[in-house]
Amino acid sequence: MPEFVSVAFDLPLDREFSYRNPPGADARVGCRVEASLGKRQAIGWVTGGSDECGFDPAMVKPYLRLLDAEPLFGEGSLELARWMAGMYFCSLGEAVAAMMPSGRKEGAAPAAGDAASFDDVRMGEAPITLSAEQEEARLRICGRPGGRWYLYGPTGTGKTEVFLQAAEATVAEGRGVIYLVPEIALTHQVVDAVRRRFGENCAVIHSGLTPARKLAEWRRILRGEASVVVGARSAVFAPVRNLGLIVLDEEHEGSYKAGNAPRYHARQVAMRRAALEGARLVMGSATPSVESWRLMAEGGIERLSLSRRLAGGEMPEVTVVDMRGEEGALSRRLVDAVRQVKAEGGQSILFLNRRGFSYFWSCRSCGAEARCRQCSVGLTYHKERNRLVCHYCGYSAPPPAACPECGSLDAGWAGFGTERVEEDAARLFPGMSIARLDADTAGRKGVVEKTLDDFREGRTDILLGTQMVAKGLNFPGVRLVGVVLADTTLNLPDFRAAERAFALVTQVSGRAGRFAKGGRVIVQTYRPMSPVIARAAAHDAAGFYAQELAVRRELDFPPYARLLRVVLRSKSRELARSAAQELAARAAASAAEAGTRPCPVEVLGPAECPISVVAGSARWQIILRSTDAAPGRSALHAALDGWKAPSTVHVEIDPDPVSLL
Repeated sequence: MPEFVSVAFDLPLDREFSYRNPPGADARVGCRVEASLGKRQAIGWVTGGSDECGFDPAMVKPYLRLLDAEPLFGEGSLELARWMAGMYFCSLGEAVAAMMPSGRKEGAAPAAGDAASFDDVRMGEAPITLSAEQEEARLRICGRPGGRWYLYGPTGTGKTEVFLQAAEATVAEGRGVIYLVPEIALTHQVVDAVRRRFGENCAVIHSGLTPARKLAEWRRILRGEASVVVGARSAVFAPVRNLGLIVLDEEHEGSYKAGNAPRYHARQVAMRRAALEGARLVMGSATPSVESWRLMAEGGIERLSLSRRLAGGEMPEVTVVDMRGEEGALSRRLVDAVRQVKAEGGQSILFLNRRGFSYFWSCRSCGAEARCRQCSVGLTYHKERNRLVCHYCGYSAPPPAACPECGSLDAGWAGFGTERVEEDAARLFPGMSIARLDADTAGRKGVVEKTLDDFREGRTDILLGTQMVAKGLNFPGVRLVGVVLADTTLNLPDFRAAERAFALVTQVSGRAGRFAKGGRVIVQTYRPMSPVIARAAAHDAAGFYAQELAVRRELDFPPYARLLRVVLRSKSRELARSAAQELAARAAASAAEAGTRPCPVEVLGPAECPISVVAGSARWQIILRSTDAAPGRSALHAALDGWKAPSTVHVEIDPDPVSLL
């Protein structure tokens, strides 16, 4: 038993602290201890032990108490945490805290079979017979103990079954599996597929669990009682014994990127962990990220392709409707198509990636707009609550009876959200049952499951919603998908806007015609000539990626460059601006000193963020761009060394950002 232990705390402190093991206690690496830290008490993670310390032993205090009889992680997890600390500009303690469950005590672990039953791959029975393409993909994956593969194919081509059978083969080898999904709430069918296939040998890790239940699942995995883990982003850290396979389903999804420090990307962590532990990494999507498409094209990842829908369906016919000549949210063509599908006994999905009733209020006399008092964004009108709501900070207010600037009554709403479309649909389709699924309706427990179950069983004719209805759902009765407005994502001032728009239209289109021929998709847009929408409508993925990669290469954006984004925010716009200017100058000087000519690191900005104010804080950003990640990280580390932002300025560092908004 070592006399001293090193402890890392969940604080932005780039150091570890030494404590003494009290008599009779043995805090091993991976255990939590409660210790005095300055004038307070804090819980930290033991990261090492020794019989010596680098200063007077008499100055080393014992920690207060040991919280874990058995470690929560080992040397492998610690090595991954040290890599994360360097990669994502955080302390070792912050990295470990992001990886570990936060519960102080164990709670009852969730039962393996308590998920809702959303399954279309005959789970609980023998695995289905694979097609020739699927079997070839499975054999390639299982033919080597380690490596990287990408399973690419349109929606409905059977990627999930390949993942599941590769997982079964890995478990049969005595190795463990991590199966990552982007969001538990949006991927019920896949999660249930994994749980039913592996039963008690499956553990679930996601943010919906209480900390105590998450800790209970974590310990179950540690004890080897579960060798298959399914979950969202943080499940990539699960302490699976003898890890043999990581599956990254819907690889393109932005939710794999953490929104708070450390801003890790589960795809990067999965790549690192698979390499460290000699495991297989299999990613998959019908709409790969542009980075992954380039890796496949250049041989960085082996591409495995699926081309045939297996449930009897074909790729749907896609029609683009120009909304510039239409009135209301639903075009005449879409209305007629919904009625025809109902007459034929089918169901329809209406998709709009914008909730609320209307998202734009303006005065026609003076031009005033209803904007959030705390954010630089417009307010969305929610008719059910009769409130204007900011979707960034939550600010709300009653709608104005007249223009607050000039008093004019000539003011009103424009644009539409899911609430408005639901109202229009109820009027246009009086004999049909309609269900809406978005963040406003899904907040109550069990609503998502019941809504989807009703739709699956045919009790609902039209399912209307945001991205909750766009991905990962298989419904045999769906004959028609209507994209109410394809422009919402395309209009964002972000270099990934085209990629997101293409993925969203492609993914939601994939809900139609999966089980029968004759599926239809109607895409409504005010930009019918957009090449992004045209490529999505033509199912021309190769054409889209070729075009997008050419644009990215010309503009020097990922995947042809690595970005480091630094956001400085403060209640004082002037303080945020001056701090950003100072840090940008230091970064430019560091890059110039360290680099050769031409300088390998380009410092862009400072500039106001596209959404310049959120929750009352002004936001300025600096972007460091380099061909490889290392020079940019080095330049920023050097710039931050010895520099301290004003106390009222908060600095956020985001390596490889998925959004620049």
